Amino acid sequence: MADFNIDRINELYKKSKEVGLSPEEKEEQDRLRKAYVASFRNNLRGQLDNMKIQHPDGSIENVKDRRKDKDNE
Repeated sequence: MADFNIDRINELYKKSKEVGLSPEEKEEQDRLRKAYVASFRNNLRGQLDNMKIQHPDGSIENVKDRRKDKDNE
């Protein structure tokens, strides 16, 4: 997500606390927040997919593979 979108989210938040938002601005705020959360989740998922877990027996398992196994159950 671009910095200007985050700046706009912050501007709308401050304005909502000071004077309130018009219906169009509320809609824009909601859309930007949803995009931010989706971006955050995708970034976190990417980080987790690159992690590996080492079990006490010494075996190493990819988190990505572990998630796929749980999805198939």
